[in-house]
Parts: sequence; C-alpha cells; structure tokens
Amino acid sequence: MSEALARTLEVYERRALEWERRREPRTDAASAFTRAVAAAGVPGAVADLGCGPGWHLPHLPGGTVALDATAAMLDLVPRHASGAPRVRGDLRRLPFATASLAAAWAERSYVHLPRAWVPLALRELHRCVAVGGTVHLGLFAGDDEWVAPDDDEFGGRWFSAWPRDLLGAVLEGAGFTVRGEEARPDGPVEHLSLSVRRERTIADTVGPGMRLLLVGLNPSLVAADAGVGFHRRGNRAWPALLAAGLATVDRDPVDLLVRHRIGMTDLVKRASPRAGELSAAEYAHGVERLERLCAWLRPGAVCVLGLTGWRRAVDPDAVAGPQPGRLGGRRVHLMPNPSGANAHTTLDELVEHLTEALGSAEDPGVPRDWPS
Repeated sequence: MSEALARTLEVYERRALEWERRREPRTDAASAFTRAVAAAGVPGAVADLGCGPGWHLPHLPGGTVALDATAAMLDLVPRHASGAPRVRGDLRRLPFATASLAAAWAERSYVHLPRAWVPLALRELHRCVAVGGTVHLGLFAGDDEWVAPDDDEFGGRWFSAWPRDLLGAVLEGAGFTVRGEEARPDGPVEHLSLSVRRERTIADTVGPGMRLLLVGLNPSLVAADAGVGFHRRGNRAWPALLAAGLATVDRDPVDLLVRHRIGMTDLVKRASPRAGELSAAEYAHGVERLERLCAWLRPGAVCVLGLTGWRRAVDPDAVAGPQPGRLGGRRVHLMPNPSGANAHTTLDELVEHLTEALGSAEDPGVPRDWPS
C-alpha cells in the first residue's frame, strides 16, 4: 500500500465520528440505484464499497453488505443499519466470489486510488459483478492525479479526478457501459454520479510502467466468461508467453501484469462468437480508445496479436513486424494470430515475435507506487 493511501485511510480511522457528523449521505441517488437494481433483475448480493459510516445502507437494497477499509467506519454502521453484514476489505482485492454480486454501490471510494491503479481495481469489480449487474460510481471530474488539496477540511486525504474522455476509455476497457450520468458541483470540484452496467467481456489488465501491452482483436464468448484473454486451450498465446519467459503462470493476466509488467487489452471490447461480426465503426472506435490508453499509460511498446484485425482497423497493407504508425506515441509490433486455427504459424515464430516486440520497447520506468 502506498504511503499516501495509508495516510488517507488513517484520516478516516481517526476522524470517523467527525466525518459522520459533518457530511451528508446521497439518499436520493441511493434510492434511484435501488430501483435500478430491482429493474435489472440480476440475482445476487449487493455491496456498498467504501460504505463509510453506513448512512446509505437504509436506502440500498435489503441485506446490502457494508465494505470499508477502515475499522472505525465499520464500527459506525450499526447506527444506520443494525443488521447489515460488515466486511473490512480493499477495493483492489474484493472479498467476493466471481459473479456473486448483482450490484455494487461505490460513492466516492475509487477517488482515493491513483488513477493508474483504477483499471486493475475495476477489473476486480468486473470479476465480482454478474453480467448485466448495476454499479453506481461516484467520482470527481477534472484532471488531478493523486493530489492532497491544501483546503481539505479533513487534511491528509489524497484524491484523483478524471478527464471525461479518459474516464470513458477506462470504464469501457474495464468492461462497463455507462447507462446514466449526473454531474453536479461538489465544493471546488465537479462530482460525477455514474450508473454503469457490467458487460459480457474481458476487463483490461493494465497499469503504470508496463514493458509491453498485448492487444487482442476481440474476446470470444468463452474467453469473456473465463475473464482471461486467449483462454482456449488451442490458443497458443499463453504457451508462447511462457516459452518466451515473459510469463510464469499460465492464463493469469494479473500475475502477468504485476510480476512481469505486461498488460492485456483488446482492440474491440465486445465479445462475439466470430470476429467477422465486428463492424468498421467498432474498429475505428477501438483504435481511438487505444490511442487514449497508450498516451496515458505509455507502455514500452504495443504488440497486436493478429494481422487481420489491424489491417481492417489501421493499415490494409500491414505485414507482421514493426509498424510505421504508433498508438498514443508508442511503438507498435504486429504479429500473427496465435489461434490454433492459424496452424501455418509455429509456436517458435510466435515466441520470436513476442521477444522482438519486447526488445523494441522504450523504457516506461517503474512508478514508485506500483500496485501489488
């Protein structure tokens, strides 16, 4: 845990009663969320992520689980919802089974993470929420990356605020579609209240300091349901990564990111039985999203797995190897599709391409607060 995040949590531990007394819950938004959860009809539990003193719980669906990182806030929950289950937990490692949540309420909790950590935290959220599930996200609009405002009356807390276009790209990459948005002034910042739906896709595994970003075409339905890109046993992406020494755990994209600093995303996020179903507009939108993602996180290099998709999206005459164009200013290497159906490309050739892509990478640096 970073020192700044630890200091933020210490403020809430020490001043929980004062926070409860001087702040007010968003009861109208919580009630609207409860109606939306009922309308969605997705079975499962509901969680209040970063519940604070628990003041939203009376307005959330019955039985909502109260999760917070601080014991002092959880101690206050019975004052507002005496029977609510309480769990002390971390947004980056949610203590819920895969697809066990029908919905999640997160009012100004993800604002306390550095922006570059948020995609991995949202991947956790995507894992826990069932397909079609409803999520409320209370965030800040702006362009503040992990700052501690001088005028904060609860001084010592650190916050992030999001440019709208970057936030949209990150949410889409994490596998969520924005269904509703409300913006309102909140002191010196603009508060965003977002209603998002969990889609049947794979959440990005990306973060700061990536040596390499792997880009697939789009998820298969099998891969989307597994939550892992290139998941089919006949696909040779993971065998190639292991053989190249770039991965040490098979089909574990989080380990690949955290231990080896290699990320994964897709050109098009929509899962489909066949890539032929994708439209030209989806390809164009996917390139635009990748431009934003790469310009923000600045991976050492980008490796696109599959010539056909890149040809349709960017360059119809592209051949495997280094590309003349860039994504977000980062070098691009194009390699053959590792699908088992592409039998004329050998495993050794795939390994060679991955090694060459990493060898061409610029040094992205390692952030001091790398998420672990």
